[in-house]
Amino acid sequence: MKFRYLIFAIGLTALLAGCDQLQNAGQSSSTAPAAAIEDTSTVVATVNGAPITEAVLDLYEQQMKGHRPGPAPDRSTVLDEVINLELASQNGSKEGLDKDTNIQLQIDQQRRAVIATAAIQNYLTANPITDEELQKLYDEQVPKGNEYKARHILVDDEEQAKKLIAELDKGADFSELAKKNSTGPSGKTGGELGWFSSKQMVAPFSEAVAKLKKGTYTKEPVKTQFGWHIIMLDDVRETTPPSFEQVKPQLQAFVQKQRVQKYIDGLHQGAQIDIKDKQQADTSAGEAKPAETAPAKTDETAGE
Repeated sequence: MKFRYLIFAIGLTALLAGCDQLQNAGQSSSTAPAAAIEDTSTVVATVNGAPITEAVLDLYEQQMKGHRPGPAPDRSTVLDEVINLELASQNGSKEGLDKDTNIQLQIDQQRRAVIATAAIQNYLTANPITDEELQKLYDEQVPKGNEYKARHILVDDEEQAKKLIAELDKGADFSELAKKNSTGPSGKTGGELGWFSSKQMVAPFSEAVAKLKKGTYTKEPVKTQFGWHIIMLDDVRETTPPSFEQVKPQLQAFVQKQRVQKYIDGLHQGAQIDIKDKQQADTSAGEAKPAETAPAKTDETAGE
C-alpha cells in the first residue's frame, strides 16, 4: 500500500466526533436528564430559576473553541450564549416541543453519542499507542530503497507465458502483447503498472523486478498466486521517504482508528443483537468493512 493511501485512509471513526449541542446541566424539570447531575461548581447565573454553572460554561467554551476558528471568546460572550440557549430551551418546553417524538429521539441520540464517545476515549486511554507500535508501522509501510516502473503480462499458464517470451525474443512489442494476451486489468494499457516499491508487490514479483536491468524483461515466467507473469523493467529510481517524526501524527491517527475498530468488534462479540428487518440486515452486512489495515498492494493493483 502506498503511504499516501494510508494517510488518506486515516481519519477517526464518526463515533469520536464531538457533540455540537450543549449538554446543559441546568435543564428544566420538563426535560430532566436520565440521571441526576452532580454539578457542584459555582452558579454564575440563573434563568427563570434554572442554574447556569461554571462547569456548563467551561463545557460550552470548549465546544466553541473546537468549532469556531479565531481567538477564544471572552467569558461574558460564552455566558450570553448559554443564557440564550437556556431561554430558547425553556420556551420550547413551554410550547411542548420537548414532548415531540422526533425531538426526544434527537436528545436520546445526543446522550448516546456523548456516552459512547466517553467510553471510546476511556478505552483509548487504557490502551495507549506506543512509539514502538508506530515505529513498526513506519518500518513496514513507508517505502524505502528503490522504486520501480514496470510493465507485465499476466497469463493463466506457464506454457503460454513461455511462448510470449519467445515472441519477445524475436522482437515483438511488449505493450502490444500485453494488450492482446494479458488477463490482468493493466493489459488494456499495455501492462503499465506505474511506479511502485517492492513492498507493494507480492514477493516473487518484487524479487524478479529487483534482478532486472532497465529495459530488460524476465526470461522465465514468474509465478504468483495471480498466475504467470512476464515483467519488463522500464525505469528505477531512489526514494526519499518522509522521516518518522514527520508522519508520526498520521501513523498515530491510523493506529487509533484500528484501536476503535477493535473495541467496537469486541462489543459486538459479547452482545445480543436482533435485527428485525432481514433486508436491512443483509444490506448492512454487505456494507460492513473489516478493520482498517495497511497491507502491501498486489501487483495487479499497483499503479493502476
